[in-house]
Amino acid sequence: MADKILYVQTSGIDTPERLYAPFILASTAVSMDIEATVYFLIKGITVVKKGEAEKIKMGTFPSLKEVMDQALQAGVKLMVCEQSCQLLGLDRGDFEDGANVVGAATLNDLLLEADAVLSF
Repeated sequence: MADKILYVQTSGIDTPERLYAPFILASTAVSMDIEATVYFLIKGITVVKKGEAEKIKMGTFPSLKEVMDQALQAGVKLMVCEQSCQLLGLDRGDFEDGANVVGAATLNDLLLEADAVLSF
């Protein structure tokens, strides 16, 4: 059984159909006693930009913000790539509470430590 799963989110708010899965899967992993981290990279960082997740609601699902908050409450870790922030001109304070800005080396460490990796 896996101990750590890493979900890498590269899709941004321009593809809302790709945004729910990492939060739902990571929350499910935590409920299975698996450590789950979602790492936001490139356009994926727009997902956790303050005010954006509230705008996204698909089908009968709750808003993306509600799903994100549930994931955080479950214990899912959210990490934002600092270099992607620089690339897109976003500041450290632009992100939802619970989304921590980290350096590129963190992603390499997470990949090396993970038992499974899934990218969106």
